Amino acid sequence: MRHLIDTHIWLWWYLEPERLDTQTRALMEDGGTELFFSTASVWEIAVKYRLGKLKLDTAPENLLPSELAKDTIQILPISMVHALRAGALPPHHQDPFDRMLIAQAQLENLTLVTADQHFSDYRVRMHTVKT
Repeated sequence: MRHLIDTHIWLWWYLEPERLDTQTRALMEDGGTELFFSTASVWEIAVKYRLGKLKLDTAPENLLPSELAKDTIQILPISMVHALRAGALPPHHQDPFDRMLIAQAQLENLTLVTADQHFSDYRVRMHTVKT
């Protein structure tokens, strides 16, 4: 299976793995699962870090490349088609980063791993993390 990891899920995985339920931890540790992390999530982490809304021991530009590679998570670039789809989505959810993840999951046939209940307002396959 192919899964797109929501920003907060990766942050929990890295900073507070105990917040993830057993099923989600198993999914992320399964070597047969293809895991993707959007460039939008990289951008979101960098913005939140710069604004002081996210505390990390290491700057994102030093942390993310090594940690994502260590967990064999593939980076999913943002294409023009992704951007157009995100802009055309119904306005159920206003967060531009989340709208991009929804568009990418739809277009790339990925299951979105998230705890965000707003995503269920869209036609997107989800693995809902129980918190």
